[in-house]
Amino acid sequence: MTHSSPDVNLSPALPTELFSQALADEVFVQCTLSKRRSASDVEYRKVTARLVAIKEQTAVQLTYHFQKKETHENLSEPEAAARLGDLLQTEFEHGHLFTANCDYVVRARADGSYKVKRHAPTKQPSVQLHDREKQYLIPEGTACPFLVEIGVMTADGAVRAAKRKKFRQINRYLEIVNDIVEHLPRDRRLRVIDFGCGKSYLTFALHHLLTVIHDFDVEITGLDREPSVIATCQRVAEKLHCRGLRFETGNIDRFADEEKVDLSVSLHACDTATDDAIAQSVRWKAEVILAVPCCQHEFATSIQNQELRALTAHGILKERFAAVATDAFRATALGICDYATSVVEFIDMEHTAKNVLLRAVKQPVNQARRTALIAEYRTLKQLLSIERPHLERVLPELAERVAE
Repeated sequence: MTHSSPDVNLSPALPTELFSQALADEVFVQCTLSKRRSASDVEYRKVTARLVAIKEQTAVQLTYHFQKKETHENLSEPEAAARLGDLLQTEFEHGHLFTANCDYVVRARADGSYKVKRHAPTKQPSVQLHDREKQYLIPEGTACPFLVEIGVMTADGAVRAAKRKKFRQINRYLEIVNDIVEHLPRDRRLRVIDFGCGKSYLTFALHHLLTVIHDFDVEITGLDREPSVIATCQRVAEKLHCRGLRFETGNIDRFADEEKVDLSVSLHACDTATDDAIAQSVRWKAEVILAVPCCQHEFATSIQNQELRALTAHGILKERFAAVATDAFRATALGICDYATSVVEFIDMEHTAKNVLLRAVKQPVNQARRTALIAEYRTLKQLLSIERPHLERVLPELAERVAE
């Protein structure tokens, strides 16, 4: 049988201390503020609070409940205690604090003090581990050889604090690739080209996904124009005995391998180098094309439509608009060339502003759909006063299909 404690009177400042103490003692479970004060003009009907774990840190998430929506705010524990105390003093009359030891029911009095009743606990702690709940393709806690070699993990599988963003980026990339694995051939050796591989974190990650997780027989070529970078990557590949992985020095637009490529990857190839990679991939009839564009300058100096002046009058807005327009052209062009194309978020904006990935899977497009895509493409050209994008110049198949 549950027994309540006698009423306790609290001064106006003490609700904040009550919340602070529960958080400091690590017994805080949940809190609800309700019954708006007659003088309150806030639109939300109640506020709830719970613990969440974000980026290895515990925070308090406040949820503001409106009539038809909810908004969220993540605060540190001291900030949350102060905010909850303030809301209870100014906006709400009722508070219900759940802790591991007991429940507190708080009621505001007319004189500014509070009446508090304490009950047996009805809830147990259950921190919502936003980041830790995620099941990564490369899990934390088990050493992954290439991540250890490049310094993202320690030898016992712990992710280094300074490399946690890189760890999440790598796993996010693998999730995107994992979604298209079913479109890759299994009846022969899988050929992959990674244009502009750079230091090759993601090239090694791709090799791990395809060979260790999915057991493909692969031939992966990492291509970059910087000899010293390529030499380093090749040394790492040999040290780790990465079967089917090699690195070569070369430019995207000069790579003349005539054999069919099944998966083409170009991550952060600058400006029209992305178009060169896409064009070569289409010529290969690659089963899947993955591209993360970077530095899309081509249209920035070409857009002339005065009706779009509000979008182009300011340098930073024009640059962003031009980047979006460029990727819209590319996605539409890939559709015209028989690729089912989606535009997905690569990684969170906090890591890099270049967070758009074009994911294209070889798939015949019926004539009606192609006609519609061609019309959209032509409309874009006319609207932006773009005569002939670089992708058209390097990809005759596209130029022929969109010709007037």
